Amino acid sequence: MLVDFNDLPETSRVWIYQANRSFSVEELEGIKQKLDEFITQWTAHGADLKAGYDIKYKRFITIGLDQGINAASGCSIDASVHFVQELEKTYNVDLLDKMNVSFKQGEFVAYKTLTDFKKMAKNRSVSPNTIVFNNLVTNIAEYRTNWEVAAKDSWHNRFLN
Repeated sequence: MLVDFNDLPETSRVWIYQANRSFSVEELEGIKQKLDEFITQWTAHGADLKAGYDIKYKRFITIGLDQGINAASGCSIDASVHFVQELEKTYNVDLLDKMNVSFKQGEFVAYKTLTDFKKMAKNRSVSPNTIVFNNLVTNIAEYRTNWEVAAKDSWHNRFLN
């Protein structure tokens, strides 16, 4: 059951998929249509899942699920991963590689391998105040408060000396 992401409760589970590049306006239209179709038919053991999505910076796709209605099952999570893999193929983009880091450089969102980010931290090209995207948040409340944070306030802090 597709609902507006902003209507989901703060406790809703989130999955964040970070693209290795920005999507074009045309690609975003197609992605939104595919997300609408997927979430509308997304179920767990035949029961509808109350879910929505958010797309930020033409790069991040966040799927939110109200687990107070019906929780995701292994099969429904597998279905969502398969859906994201199809997006990767369709748009020739990487959405599942968790070993990359996105951060802000002014208004631009940079995307680097973890190794390159570590080098940038060592060279002080990124600072403790650099805004990073903490894709490890688990619910909408954390997504709203701890997703876009200073590196010093996230797991990225371990690379800053």
